[in-house]
Amino acid sequence: MISKDSIIIGQYFPGFGFLYSVDPRAKIISFLFLMIIIFIFKNILSFIPIIILLLLFFISSKIPFKHVLKGLKPIIILLIITIFFHFFFTPGNIIFKFYFLKITYEGLIRGVFIGTRLIVLILISSLLTFTTSPLELTRGLEFLTLPLNKLHFPSSEIIMMITIALRFIPVLVEEADRIIVAQVSRGASFDEGNIIKRAKNLIPILIPLFISAFRRAEELAVAMEVRCFQPGKKRTYMRRLNWRRLDTIFTILIILIGLISYFIG
Repeated sequence: MISKDSIIIGQYFPGFGFLYSVDPRAKIISFLFLMIIIFIFKNILSFIPIIILLLLFFISSKIPFKHVLKGLKPIIILLIITIFFHFFFTPGNIIFKFYFLKITYEGLIRGVFIGTRLIVLILISSLLTFTTSPLELTRGLEFLTLPLNKLHFPSSEIIMMITIALRFIPVLVEEADRIIVAQVSRGASFDEGNIIKRAKNLIPILIPLFISAFRRAEELAVAMEVRCFQPGKKRTYMRRLNWRRLDTIFTILIILIGLISYFIG
């Protein structure tokens, strides 16, 4: 059964700490740089400084690490499949053989490398949403995409849709979990029968979930209209973003750590 604790992307964990005080634009630029640079890493040793940095951020932000580990559960299957294909289908020096299956040394190294990259990507993205409220994230992305407005690209509206979607992921998962519990209490079973029967058993979950999603969307639309939201119009904010010297130091430090990690490999 899926719970809201299993989805870490899109959740905001209110708290106090160094990372919470950093400007959202600085966090977006820094973490985006890390997510890009890890794709050009060639050695698994390059991930060590990044992993240490992320652990320090999680500890300083006082985010329960057990909660983060639970959030990695949804990617376990993808992780296993990725590692499996690299283990058995990468040519090289054979270290284990079972009939037609062959594990090579190169496949072992490559599988662990790709798996580590996937985990680090999830941790970086979740750390950004954990320590940045949806409102701050939207304002930071809007500011960074201001040059696109000159090309008549509706960046503000698109970014708002993305942030709303990310914010509603844990909400809908929690709603689905509540519906499943209610159906099970009425005698429903979702683990019996073949694939077709299990798919039919999901109908009592999907219909209420869609109704709930549309209801929440309508409530959100009404709330935006009450606040006089109009697409394409210039918006004002009660609190303006203020780029400080601390944000500059933070961004430069993260970029330097990313470059050092690259050259380690």
